[in-house]
Amino acid sequence: MFAIFFVLLQPQKFLRMKELKCPKCGSTFTVDEADYALLLNQVKNAEFEQELSRRIHELEQNQKMAVSVQLSEVRSQSQAKESQLQSQIQSLQAQIQQAEQAKQLAVAEVRQKATESYMKVQQELAQEKTKWEEQLKAAQEQVAYYKEMKLRMSTKMVGETLEIHCSTLFNQLLRPLMPNAYFEKDNEVVEGTKGDFVFRDKSEDGVEYVSIMFEMKNENDETATKHKNEDFLAKLDSDRRKKNCEYAVLVSMLEPESELYNGGIVDMSHRYEKMYVIRPQFFIPLITLLCQTSKKSLDAKRELALVKAQQVDVTNFEEKLTTFKDAFARNVRLANERFADAIDEIDKTIAHLTKVRENLVKSGDNLNQADKKLQDVTVKRLTYGNPTMKAMFDKAK
Repeated sequence: MFAIFFVLLQPQKFLRMKELKCPKCGSTFTVDEADYALLLNQVKNAEFEQELSRRIHELEQNQKMAVSVQLSEVRSQSQAKESQLQSQIQSLQAQIQQAEQAKQLAVAEVRQKATESYMKVQQELAQEKTKWEEQLKAAQEQVAYYKEMKLRMSTKMVGETLEIHCSTLFNQLLRPLMPNAYFEKDNEVVEGTKGDFVFRDKSEDGVEYVSIMFEMKNENDETATKHKNEDFLAKLDSDRRKKNCEYAVLVSMLEPESELYNGGIVDMSHRYEKMYVIRPQFFIPLITLLCQTSKKSLDAKRELALVKAQQVDVTNFEEKLTTFKDAFARNVRLANERFADAIDEIDKTIAHLTKVRENLVKSGDNLNQADKKLQDVTVKRLTYGNPTMKAMFDKAK
């Protein structure tokens, strides 16, 4: 085979050969061109197929190796990515677990705080409820007492009983604390009216620092005409001013169903200066409150009293000065009247002269217009539209 292949590689050299010897059997044979072509075709086909098979096998092996390498790389990359993803998943799971634990802790803490706050609020509400129930019970007992009291009394007795009740409260509770305080019935009628009680208190050095005008109003439930607290505010404010009191307080049992007046001390200063409306149970607390508030301005009132004392001589001097000023003003007024008369006469003369001047100006204007008209008169204007006169003037020329 090797010899044949060698012959095929150098065909021109072996075409001249007459005999060929087989390397296997040792026999000798001759070939011509036709036999050589046939052998050449057989060798070419066999060698080509063999070489093709070998190349295909090599390509297949190479492809298999390449695919194997690629698969190996892909597997390694996939394993690396899988390992990385697995690590990330584990990390995320750890984070989720931590977050869940933190959430559970936070929820537990919030629940605990909420429970504690709820329990605290419940306790406070229970305390407040107990407190308000006690106050409501006391108020109901007091209302029942006053209702029962009013049922047994006439309208006049009801009013007087409220005054006696407030006076008794003051003498029992505040008189020991304010031995120098004045709290008496207002018996002085000024301009046809008076209040019910006047309260005043002074400091140790005799400076009055608080004063209150009280009005007490009450009526039976059976009274046909029901009054309102507002019906008495204007009179109370007037009585306060007449008696020179700083505060005005209406102690009232009127409008018993009103939530406003039943709720506590009602400030009416938006309508009347320093005025309050209260139920009888707030009589003592309001006096105490106003006294404490007024004591804060005691120093200012002391200074004001000192200034007033120092101004007594100044007031006398001002009165004399006022008398002198009044007399001087009278003389000035009389002089002004005479001066005004003279001014009026001058104004009348000026008006008369102004009128004469206007007439003279008008006369001058008329003369100027007449002169202007005279200057405009010509022969041509006079003969315009009059041929006879024009012919006569032409002839004269």
